[in-house]
Amino acid sequence: MGTSVQTNSPDRHAQLHSEFRWLLPDDFNIAQLCCRRWADDANRIAIHFDDEDDIEGNRSLTYAEMQQQANRLSNVLQSLQVTRGTRVAIVLPQRPEVAVAHIACQQLAAIAMPMSVLFGPDALEYRLQDSEATLVIVDRAGLASIDAIRAQCPALRQVIAIDAGRDDLIDWHAALSSAADSFDPVATRATDPAILIYTSGTTGAPKGALIPQSALLGNLPGFVASQNWFPQQGDVFWSPADWAWTGGLMDALLPTLYFGQPIVASRARFSAENAFRLMEKYGVTNAFLFPTALKMMMKAVPEPTQHYRLKLRAIMSAGEAVGDAVFNWTRAALGITVNEMFGQTEANYLVGNCALHWPARPGSMGKPYPGHRVAVLNEAGEAVAPGEIGEVALHRRDIHGHPDPVLFVGYWKRPDATTDKYRGDWLLTGDLAEVDADGYLWYRGRADDMFKAAGYRIGPSEIENCLVKHPAVANAAVVPKPDAERGNVVKAFIVLTADTPRGETADRRLVEQLQQHVRGLLAPYEYPKEIEFIDALPMTTTGKVQRRVLRLLEEARAAEAA
Repeated sequence: MGTSVQTNSPDRHAQLHSEFRWLLPDDFNIAQLCCRRWADDANRIAIHFDDEDDIEGNRSLTYAEMQQQANRLSNVLQSLQVTRGTRVAIVLPQRPEVAVAHIACQQLAAIAMPMSVLFGPDALEYRLQDSEATLVIVDRAGLASIDAIRAQCPALRQVIAIDAGRDDLIDWHAALSSAADSFDPVATRATDPAILIYTSGTTGAPKGALIPQSALLGNLPGFVASQNWFPQQGDVFWSPADWAWTGGLMDALLPTLYFGQPIVASRARFSAENAFRLMEKYGVTNAFLFPTALKMMMKAVPEPTQHYRLKLRAIMSAGEAVGDAVFNWTRAALGITVNEMFGQTEANYLVGNCALHWPARPGSMGKPYPGHRVAVLNEAGEAVAPGEIGEVALHRRDIHGHPDPVLFVGYWKRPDATTDKYRGDWLLTGDLAEVDADGYLWYRGRADDMFKAAGYRIGPSEIENCLVKHPAVANAAVVPKPDAERGNVVKAFIVLTADTPRGETADRRLVEQLQQHVRGLLAPYEYPKEIEFIDALPMTTTGKVQRRVLRLLEEARAAEAA
């Protein structure tokens, strides 16, 4: 079982926040800090690879092996005219070659551009065209999509393929085996661009967020705190979050490597049972799990410690509001207070909890992490009073007046969008929160997810959290349904648990039960006037519910009916 529940942890937040100082050197390189400095220890494990295609079931990669492979890949890339600023697309699932590719790119001062293997041809084509990437690294599973769009991407000159077995492509293994295993890295400044990550596009066309070398350091206070002071002796990290996204790359892979600890990689599709299996098999102590993943685990294995021997000591969760249902389950079932975190691609690890050093409140996204000056602003750009809702914002400088290294450089080829992201020196996140008298922030959804129904302002997350508490509900999403009299009514799309009885009569009774369930726990105007059962919610590849898709569906239905 995990460590004992920290219900009475001392509140050291104010002290930690006031004493923190950024120590950012002018010269800064992710490859040096995440690999090269650990490579002298031949036995230090970097990645445990749990591969369902491997008959041995798993294998491990040391930091020394990762550095040698990165050196070889850097030499290969250099021979292919990859230089400072060149965009290199990485279209791979969780596997050791992802880390090797990132280290190799950073040694060249090239810009690594991770992309999800879940992208279809259109999504890949858009990003490759927009970024003008000249080279892509892909494995056999992702090759069909690259083949489909390569002709439409004139800047794309080369494809390095893993296990593809094709003569018309550069074979990863053959190229690395013939390359030199030493490489003199290119010097980089802390402000130099390092990574290009495209936003998930939930509110419009995806934009490429250019991340500087320094952002890794900017992430560390929140990473350390959200993982209850990572690292400790024997720590092993795992997250199902795709390493192509900020959540997997900056919240899991790179910070774990920065501290020289092992991380578990798995290409298997997420399931609650496999999550527990992986954590038991590798002795995982620290994890980042999306609220959606935790909900699935809670519903599928309510009492995990009766079935698995776990060593968990910390769980961070982000992407959506955790809610007190999941919060209370992790305490009761795992003995762990989940540390909720808030951040985004443009500026990550801004707000959160650390059960070890300040008390977590069920449902709260926490307090600003040390090093970040965060405020909740109204439309006039003023800090809201306790109990009011505003937009979460980050100042360019911390409370001591020093530049915050976590901020992105800007949007790729979109200076106007970069300017619009700021109001003066405040970066606007587009996320709404309520602040209480003690400085805790309470997530109230995306600014574009809020809506009015019968004159009341509705935030979906609170209603969704309430619905998930019902034993029949696996997941839920709440959106406005256009209504001639009220403007909108509250509608809930619900995914039911597998063992829930179905049928016309059963469904009708369940709708009434769920409506009464919400009525009994929330304000009368918040209960869903309409409920629709669906097989799955539309999700981004980062694990966030795409309420926008459901909202547009309801708008289209209303227009058709009219």
